[in-house]
Amino acid sequence: MTPRRGPRLTLLVLAALALVAAGCKRETTAEAPPPRPVRTVIAEKGELGQSVVLTGQILAEKETALAFRIGGRILERSAGVGDRVTPDQVLAKLDPQNELNALRSARAALSAAQGRLEQDANQFQRQQQLLDRGFTTRVLFDQARQAYRTAQAAVDDAKAQLEIAEDRVGYTELKANVAGSITARGAEAGEVVQPGQMVFQVARETGWDAVFDVPAQVIRSAPADADIMIALTDDPSVTAKGRVRQVDPQADPVTRTFKVRVSVNDPPPAMRLGATVTGRLDTTTGTGITVPASALTATDRNPAVWVVDPKDLTVALKPVEVLRFDPGTVVISGGLEGGELIVTAGVQALHPGQKVRLLGAQS
Repeated sequence: MTPRRGPRLTLLVLAALALVAAGCKRETTAEAPPPRPVRTVIAEKGELGQSVVLTGQILAEKETALAFRIGGRILERSAGVGDRVTPDQVLAKLDPQNELNALRSARAALSAAQGRLEQDANQFQRQQQLLDRGFTTRVLFDQARQAYRTAQAAVDDAKAQLEIAEDRVGYTELKANVAGSITARGAEAGEVVQPGQMVFQVARETGWDAVFDVPAQVIRSAPADADIMIALTDDPSVTAKGRVRQVDPQADPVTRTFKVRVSVNDPPPAMRLGATVTGRLDTTTGTGITVPASALTATDRNPAVWVVDPKDLTVALKPVEVLRFDPGTVVISGGLEGGELIVTAGVQALHPGQKVRLLGAQS
């Protein structure tokens, strides 16, 4: 009797198909990778601020150059650089011998002119009396009157010359006309100086400036009436606030920078004239988004970031415009609207459409 093989064969075929199906299912499951864990940051748009730090020097707002009004040899110098001076303080003297001789000559000339005037005045009076009595001529009277007027003019001229001589004697002393400190010296005792030649430079006590060389782009972006924080370079704890007082209208031909004078408000005692200082100015350059530098990647050699779709948790590469690179961060000026989830870690291992698992979002 022939055994029945149909059912047994069917069972074997079904078992083989089940094994094949199970193998395909295992193979399909192995091909689907798990979502990749990523860290993200929430892109928030805000105003972009930038701090500009420049180095400058403390100078006096107003400096006065002291010089002799006449020329001569300096006989004595009684002040030096760094000394504080007060109004009418004598700082230097010229040799006054020539001026004293001129003064004596002017006094003598005045005495002679006054004697001549007295003589001609008496003669004029006599001629006037004789003319009234008819004992002289009109010509002699007119001559006496003219001589008297000439003598009077000579006395006036002698007085003026005497005043000039006295002034020149006073000019042999160089006096301070303001209260302040001497910052420079232009001549020494024994030197011959010319009229108007600078002997001392005096910085006034009130009104100090911090002077900086500022690029044109900083001046354009600086807000009006901005507060500038000024600090000593060798001791940043010594600070003062200031405001721009003057900007030179023309740039330096070599550095192409503009000299800016910042008026210092209530400078501390440690902030002295000539000290090197730093000035910090906070400027606003519009709006943008700041993200960690690790979030930046590239597509077609252009900057881009990975953006996570919050619905299906997949990533997409989005080109962006970079405004500037700061230490540890990147400022993005275009390409993002704000509120997007930006991948900050593992950006090099992602591909478009890949599913991810969020480890946490930060702003």
